[in-house]
Amino acid sequence: MRTLAIALSLLALTACAQGQSNYKLVWSDEFNYGGLPDSTKWSYDVGGNGWGNNELEYYTRADTSNAVVREGYLWITARKQEKGSKDYTSARLVTKGKGDWLYGRIEVRAKLPAGRGCWPAIWMLPTDWKYGGWPASGEIDIMENVGFMPDSVFGSIHTKSFNHVIHTQKTKGLFLKDPYTAFHVYAVEWDAKEIRFFVDGNKYTSFANTGRGFAEWPFDQRFHLILNIAVGGGWGGQKGVDEAVFPSSMIVDYVRVYKSAG
Repeated sequence: MRTLAIALSLLALTACAQGQSNYKLVWSDEFNYGGLPDSTKWSYDVGGNGWGNNELEYYTRADTSNAVVREGYLWITARKQEKGSKDYTSARLVTKGKGDWLYGRIEVRAKLPAGRGCWPAIWMLPTDWKYGGWPASGEIDIMENVGFMPDSVFGSIHTKSFNHVIHTQKTKGLFLKDPYTAFHVYAVEWDAKEIRFFVDGNKYTSFANTGRGFAEWPFDQRFHLILNIAVGGGWGGQKGVDEAVFPSSMIVDYVRVYKSAG
């Protein structure tokens, strides 16, 4: 288990490496403990209703077979395991009510789960849904990967005017040769003018506030963070699901949220 001194040292080194001189740390989980994820920081979305994407998993609550902290990391694991009417279990951790932010830099250092049918995501949804149900109040996808595209990660936003249902979503993929064997830092910087997407400190795309109202820019409200592995679904399951890859885990080194110091 990492000591507090090591954790603080890592914080300082990462801030320096990522050029965070304009930000201050306001929320984090370094996973320097053991057992279930810290209940003061994380809750669970639970159930097997398909989650709007025809997903095949049942998300469990506080089950260490699907979400556990050990050896300094958070392990989110999808398993071939029947629960309810589903053939798979997984976990969907959320910070809603425990970590909700308007603007800032959100970064997650993680190693992704491998295998056709896995659909890991690091993403954000609105806390208050001021502009109505999805997609009107927005969605920020910091990182998505689908197992049938093992060399690519994607950053996206969804709004009433820009979303995948009407084929107008704003998204960009990035070639990444080793997302399953190496840790990478996935991040967004978000302010009133723009959302910028990064991998390992390198910006690869951005989405600007058009100034044309909430239908195109609902990102002037609080959002919270979600970490999950879906199984199958409309995108993740396009090439089928390889049952042999399970269990498959997303391993998270840390989650850090910074606010502008300016």
